[in-house]
Amino acid sequence: MSYRISGKGHSMSFSEPPLAQRITHDPVTLKTAQNTVTCVYQTHIAGFWRNVTVFWCKNAVSHYLSISVDSVESDHYHSCKIDLKPWHFWSKKGYKTFEVEQNPLEVYWDVRSAKFSGGPEPWSDFYVALVSDEEVVLLLGDYKKKAYKRTKSRPPLVEAVMFYKKEHVFGKKSFTTRAKFDQRREDHDIVVESSTSGPRDPEMWISIDGIVLIHIRNLQWKFRGNQTVLVDKLPVQVFWDVHAWLFCTPGTGPGLFIFKPGAPESESDKEESSCGGESECSSSNSRYYSTLSHSKASQFCLFLYPWKIE
Repeated sequence: MSYRISGKGHSMSFSEPPLAQRITHDPVTLKTAQNTVTCVYQTHIAGFWRNVTVFWCKNAVSHYLSISVDSVESDHYHSCKIDLKPWHFWSKKGYKTFEVEQNPLEVYWDVRSAKFSGGPEPWSDFYVALVSDEEVVLLLGDYKKKAYKRTKSRPPLVEAVMFYKKEHVFGKKSFTTRAKFDQRREDHDIVVESSTSGPRDPEMWISIDGIVLIHIRNLQWKFRGNQTVLVDKLPVQVFWDVHAWLFCTPGTGPGLFIFKPGAPESESDKEESSCGGESECSSSNSRYYSTLSHSKASQFCLFLYPWKIE
């Protein structure tokens, strides 16, 4: 299922996530809620540009991390799953290997001291390192020195770039996440709050780093829309669709918020970027696999799916 968010002359189309498709007719409860974070990076592994998907998941009985690497020879992918169950302290530091088209990859992790803010993804005091041919091709977390010391590997020649982050969060009125709109700067704290019941008209607030940047009154009439705000003097486009919050049974569908750095494109910009850049259009015979136009300043997008539950 797919749908479109539009407002102020701009629109974006997205497909409904598999999680939403599975539970549309089965309301979510606190027991069945499954907080997930999906981050997709582009990395250079064994001579190819490849997409690496990092998936964090936490529910009432499990907590795990999965790393998947796309194949360039087929539609398949290669993955490695790491259980981070709170009652297994030994599993919070470890090492695993797997192969991607006969190229060995190593995963090192240490989340023993990791700090969490309620979600499945830690935000400090940890590292997860993906190593290929003695090169750290992807490094997550702030324990970078410890990661390099343990892996005994060199930094990458080309830094990994995050394409997008997709997060499912569950709550009643307030939903929080973190995102980095500029890879050279720190993460930003993002909070979405709403009041959809009571004597007053429904309202919604979107704040970044403690500052309310968007306040929507009469939400029943403005449940879809978009607005561009400034974060650290940089424009960020914010799209929202909270139809499910107002007109569906709680827990049967999420809201959707999209945060995309950069000003809205004009029609001429869209025509110029439709090819993805001259080097990419003429590289059909290249052995490099890439879905990223490196001429663009930022390709990152944050997709936040907040589920309202009783």
